Amino acid sequence: MFHLSVPWWEFVLRGVVVYLFLLLFLRLTGRRQIGQYDPFDLILLLILSNAVQNSMNAGDNSLLGGLISALTLIGCHVLMSQLAWRSPRLARLIDGKPRVLIHAGQLDAGTLRAERLTADDVHAALRAAGCLHTHEVERATIETNGQITVVLRNRDSARGLEVES
Repeated sequence: MFHLSVPWWEFVLRGVVVYLFLLLFLRLTGRRQIGQYDPFDLILLLILSNAVQNSMNAGDNSLLGGLISALTLIGCHVLMSQLAWRSPRLARLIDGKPRVLIHAGQLDAGTLRAERLTADDVHAALRAAGCLHTHEVERATIETNGQITVVLRNRDSARGLEVES
């Protein structure tokens, strides 16, 4: 139960390498929030977790090895959070920047492609914000956490009506 088949530092090294690999992989695959993952995405994450488990534990199934691996991953996460908090440049590298999907009612197809979003994804966010058409939107932005925020136009100006002062 407490006997390690490899040295403790190998668990730490393997954990750091796997953490950095997954951080890079998930950063490159897009910004969807956990709640926005479709079944295909969730299956990939589950299979990934099983695949990297073996590379992290080197075949060791001891309790101590598992705890070292878990503490390494938690430590990496805490360290990256602290570094990103202290360095805006690193935070942008890890999290990216918010990107505008709709500006003044016009959908930006290039940004959709770059963020791997479909028009249906954006329209679902618009409906959640209480509008049905892109012309009602002043600005829609995909945030660094994958959430799409929507700022509606003034309802009267969206209809082409002038408001008297």
